[in-house]
Amino acid sequence: MKNIRLLLVDDEDDYRQTLAKRLTKKDITPEQAESGEKALSILEKKKMDIVVLDVKMPGMDGIEVLHHIKKKYPRTEVIFLTGHAATQDGVEGIKTGAFDYLSKPIEFEHLLGKIKQAYDKIEREEEKLRETEFRKKMEQQMMTTERLASLGTLATGVAHEINNPLAIINESAGWLKLILNKEEMAQMPRKQDFEMALNKIEKGVDRAKRITRQLLGFAKKDDFVLAEANLMELANEAVQLINREAANKDIEIVQEMAPNIDTIWSEPYQLRQVLINLLTNAIHATGSGGRITIMLEAVDGEVALTVQDSGHGIPKENLDKIFEPFFSTKSTGEGTGLGLFVTRRIIEKLGGTIEVESLLGRGTSFCIRLPRYCEIKEDLDQDERIRFLDNLAKQSGST
Repeated sequence: MKNIRLLLVDDEDDYRQTLAKRLTKKDITPEQAESGEKALSILEKKKMDIVVLDVKMPGMDGIEVLHHIKKKYPRTEVIFLTGHAATQDGVEGIKTGAFDYLSKPIEFEHLLGKIKQAYDKIEREEEKLRETEFRKKMEQQMMTTERLASLGTLATGVAHEINNPLAIINESAGWLKLILNKEEMAQMPRKQDFEMALNKIEKGVDRAKRITRQLLGFAKKDDFVLAEANLMELANEAVQLINREAANKDIEIVQEMAPNIDTIWSEPYQLRQVLINLLTNAIHATGSGGRITIMLEAVDGEVALTVQDSGHGIPKENLDKIFEPFFSTKSTGEGTGLGLFVTRRIIEKLGGTIEVESLLGRGTSFCIRLPRYCEIKEDLDQDERIRFLDNLAKQSGST
């Protein structure tokens, strides 16, 4: 509720201020306006989610203010306050675009409920808008990715077709050099010219090989492939993969999944690797008869995924080191010290964060926060590989 930006508009000062105080106690600190003109002035300077608006006011009335709000700030929701005798104004307001209306004297909890409903509507619409924009960008990225894939196929084919004759040329040049170095060829006329020519051939072959290697490296695609990822399914898959190891130690694995989380746009294969890394570490840290809990919940527009164990815990002095490469508390030969380092790199690349809490003898908890829509940071349309394809197509068309 404290995130709601609310404007309270009413010409009755005592009534408005009393209402504002009660809202503040509920963690909603509203802006106040005593007139329609003042309300529009505030809206020009500050973005508001919800306007609680009295219909009957001197000067510009609520209906006129509503028209202005819906014209200039269509995503702002308006709740009308009407007198008992003016319910028709409330109906007219809804036709104009108001979220709802309440008759004075209002029941405060009823108003609070309407404010929450209006804010829920705003969040749903913003979520739909974000998803639409994200899907549009993803479609563009996928088209570009297909072009990059064609470049990879082209580069592989070209390298194969060129490297085979290059190998034959290089082998033949080497064979000719062996012949020239034989004793009977010592007095061969213009022998140095032949040797110089063979050296040029070998250098040319090396140069051509370097070009094909560069072409393959240039076309290599190592970007993450974003897709809809169902975290519940990924968690189930990860649990199945490590279930035997957990069963051998008589470790119970519990999943506590919030029902309101569907999918996120991220990189499923990388997330599965993260889950397997964390679950494997939890099993190694947990003694026989222990417990591992996987929790999934929505928090402040993000998704929180937690892996918690009842193991021996991590000493406080090691908490800042566990994400460093090659740091491990396991015996020599039992771990590489790269699991958590790789895990953090993946999570950060996906726009998320990972935090750890631990108590010796009580267990450890790793909490991952992920955005619902992984930010597409690179504009593939500006990728130099795309420019290479475009130039190649132009050259092919002109020959």
